[in-house]
Amino acid sequence: DAEEYQPPIWKSYLYQLQQEAPRPKRIICPREVENRPKYYGREFHGIISREQADEILAGVEGAYILRESQRQPGCYTLALRFGNQTLNYRLFYDGKHFVGEKRFESIHDLVTDGLITLYIETKASEYISKMTTNPIYEHIGYATLLREKVSRRLSRTKNESRKASVTSEENTPVEKITSLVRRAALTQNDNHFNYEKAHNFKVHTFRGPHWCEYCANFMWGLIAQGVRCSDCGLNVHKQCSKYVPNDCQPDLKRIKRVYCCDLTTLVKAHNTQRPMVVDSCIREIEARGLKSEGLYRVSGFTEHIEDVKMAFDRDGDKADISANIYPDINIIAGALKLYFRDLPIPVITYDTYSKFIEAAKISNPDERLEAIHEVLMLLPAAHYETLRYLMIHLKKVTLHEKENFMNAENLGIVFGPTLMRPPEDSTLATLNDMRYQKLIVQILIENEDVLF
Repeated sequence: DAEEYQPPIWKSYLYQLQQEAPRPKRIICPREVENRPKYYGREFHGIISREQADEILAGVEGAYILRESQRQPGCYTLALRFGNQTLNYRLFYDGKHFVGEKRFESIHDLVTDGLITLYIETKASEYISKMTTNPIYEHIGYATLLREKVSRRLSRTKNESRKASVTSEENTPVEKITSLVRRAALTQNDNHFNYEKAHNFKVHTFRGPHWCEYCANFMWGLIAQGVRCSDCGLNVHKQCSKYVPNDCQPDLKRIKRVYCCDLTTLVKAHNTQRPMVVDSCIREIEARGLKSEGLYRVSGFTEHIEDVKMAFDRDGDKADISANIYPDINIIAGALKLYFRDLPIPVITYDTYSKFIEAAKISNPDERLEAIHEVLMLLPAAHYETLRYLMIHLKKVTLHEKENFMNAENLGIVFGPTLMRPPEDSTLATLNDMRYQKLIVQILIENEDVLF
């Protein structure tokens, strides 16, 4: 219940430590240094030794200078006072300043971030090592809290008549709840297509204080403090991301297109069993194109196929691909094939590709069928369901072979390279495997009732 919901208690210990961290103090060189790199300021002291740097910085916590190495001219060092000792770091510049992975616009920011990290890791190393042992993530209700709210959001496309009632609730306390709970897992609600999906984490710079939505601890530092899932928006420490389950619930607001989008991501964002573009195109083809001569082999106009692609990217399942707009059914067939070709991970995934090829090489038909069935079981659920649905459709196409001249072998030639691609981008491997790609699809079509 939104009224009874209590937001999580974020753990503020690391935030307090960041506030206590030493502040950077730039020690300016009293003389003008010749040949000073243009991207360094007056904190550059030229060629001096470690001992000289130690004398300049002595007794001033957070003080720093830049120097050129005596042993390696042309190499630069950041000398930084921390914990009553002078620390020396090899300094680099490629348009931004860095000593490790993080890159900074200014030396001041680099030192600020470095002092925060040094201070927190010195004061709380044991605490940090234990952060992931009792995570808030497991208790905050990914499986229980706001089930009704999430179900309602995912059901909007199914039940448009409820749109008004949903809109009227937009300002309830639910909307103020953290992004963590908004992405509550759907294992116990009415979402029947809850395929498992890993989070798509990418290093992220958070503006303003941010807390990890896995362990509830502060994400310290100035930049690149943690990672964010680009599909659902989950914010966690980099070390915490290793422990987050594969329960990503993509947010439609973050999915910018239909084509070229990961298949599982797309179906979870739209809460559909299969990609809506597959359902829409197959529905249209079966309604008016099953007897079309050369279906899937004859190409439609490329420009019109691109128009269909843009319509799906723009309008999703509202895209109009009817005969009024596209009378040539080959355009719709072309748009469907293009969708499969554009997938970043093919329907028959890179992980299973070699296993399918090996299965196709088995000479005994019964053993080959059994081997193909075993590999099918290794496909991700959304990929398996999409392939199953497509094969049922292609089987229907072959039932009209007298009119469309497309049997299972012909369709295998068309869809083999479309549905499966070798992991390595090798023209030779592709050419060598083409007959097996064709054979796999042919067998899947002819035996869809047995294999799926």
